[in-house]
Amino acid sequence: MIQKISHIGIAVKNLQEQIAFYRDVLQLPFLGIEEVAEQKVKVAMFQAGEVHIELLEPTQEDSPIAKFMEKKGEGIHHIAYQVDNIEEQISHLQKQSVRMIDEKPRMGAHECKIAFVHPKGTFGVLTELCQSKHD
Repeated sequence: MIQKISHIGIAVKNLQEQIAFYRDVLQLPFLGIEEVAEQKVKVAMFQAGEVHIELLEPTQEDSPIAKFMEKKGEGIHHIAYQVDNIEEQISHLQKQSVRMIDEKPRMGAHECKIAFVHPKGTFGVLTELCQSKHD
């Protein structure tokens, strides 16, 4: 079951410039940087109330984030929902004939299990499901 919005992912070309903006101009609490090698991305995380803002900088040209920016430029990449049981949520969506990018969870930032729902199944919005390691 979906519990809440976990984070909003934003594709960026230069993580350091964006960090300065979100931290110094918007004054959001900066939670740190993490590299997710499997997804070929560096992630900077900020707290905005109960929701995180996740800045995503590609580390390689064949990164999904790099490919996204080639087509659409910098900007909102995805919205992520926190779920209590990611396997059950994937199964539920598949039973509803919703197209998945990930049919099985994989590891994402902050040791969360993640799975992406194809934007063709969500009316154009790339959607991520994530389950905290604490759930």
